[in-house]
Amino acid sequence: MELNTQRKVVLGVQHTVAMFGATVLVPLLTGLDASVALLAAGVGTLIFHLLTRMMVPVFLGSSFAFIPPIVASLNTEGFSMSATVGGIAAAGVVYGIVSLIVRFIGSDKVRRLVPPVVAGPIIVIIGITLAPVAIDMSNANWWLAILTLLVTVAAAVFLRGLWRMLPILTGAVVGYVIGAIFGEVDFDGIADAAWIGLPEFTVATFEWGAIVLIAPVAFVTMIEHVGDIITNGRVVGKDFFEKPGLDRTLLGDGAATFLAGLFGGPANTTYSENTGVLAVTRVYDPAVLRIGAVVAIIMGIIPKIAAILQSIPLAVLGGLSIVLFGMIAAVGLRTLVESQVQMSKSRNMIVVAVILVLGLGTSGLENLQIGGVAISGLALAAVVGVLLNLVLPADDS
Repeated sequence: MELNTQRKVVLGVQHTVAMFGATVLVPLLTGLDASVALLAAGVGTLIFHLLTRMMVPVFLGSSFAFIPPIVASLNTEGFSMSATVGGIAAAGVVYGIVSLIVRFIGSDKVRRLVPPVVAGPIIVIIGITLAPVAIDMSNANWWLAILTLLVTVAAAVFLRGLWRMLPILTGAVVGYVIGAIFGEVDFDGIADAAWIGLPEFTVATFEWGAIVLIAPVAFVTMIEHVGDIITNGRVVGKDFFEKPGLDRTLLGDGAATFLAGLFGGPANTTYSENTGVLAVTRVYDPAVLRIGAVVAIIMGIIPKIAAILQSIPLAVLGGLSIVLFGMIAAVGLRTLVESQVQMSKSRNMIVVAVILVLGLGTSGLENLQIGGVAISGLALAAVVGVLLNLVLPADDS
């Protein structure tokens, strides 16, 4: 179906709705400004698209991986909010340095390190480890979450034309209206919010202690970035490692994070939620994501709109997330199937099995440390999976 401007705008708003809950949740948990986060997500997404030649349908939003070091920094005596966001900006610089390295050695080297037998289960982990977030949000009101889920599924399966492309937005609107009827929506914040107003920016300062604490987390999120770009490419049916290149996607992510940190926003990262929207709607036009980014910017400078979206019941976001996060995990399974990974081979079975157990088994651990070094479960699973794939003989049967 050919998309006119009106349809693209509506689809773009749907992407904004999908990223809103998680993007705002990060500043709410860390003490950063939610409006700055929305503005940074929108501007960061546009910067990403510019640096990736307008080719990759990706939306950037607040990264959950940076929550522990941000909280630790703010709880450390002598570390101000300015120094903390300076550490976030420094993480963007780390992205830029790695981008240059990847450009020098070539994206194909990274691709050989992450073949489908490794990428597939990593993508599955990305989706499944997000599942508790969806369940926690749904737990606020299960009947409303299930209603939202059913409406979203029905829209995706039974509706036709434009409406079939808008299952997330349809589910959000129906869930919001029903929630409002039953008193689940708090309208006080909407009434009190101003129509126009700039967010409360925090100008970054660079202090070595905060940089050392926060910036290294970029190495963890870069592994997630590789998985997200692989997932996005699988959904769209294009090879973004080849064109525009992994070096450009890393640079785009890093530039967005650097700019966000400079003005007091959380680190940005490629959002799996929006990849889930792509999988559901099968509309892959990057221009739609850019429209969504502009909507996020508008929300950042119009507190009234931000307040309306922030009043969406948590359970409604939970019902939507069940679909989105499940779609991501399903893409991982599709990667294994479509790449014809021979699971009859013992070496492939071992690689997949170890990645899944390490990634899923450690996802709930808050302080996973190896040799005194903190590491995420996804990063551990990815590193071990890559090493196993390199070491185990390829001709095993």
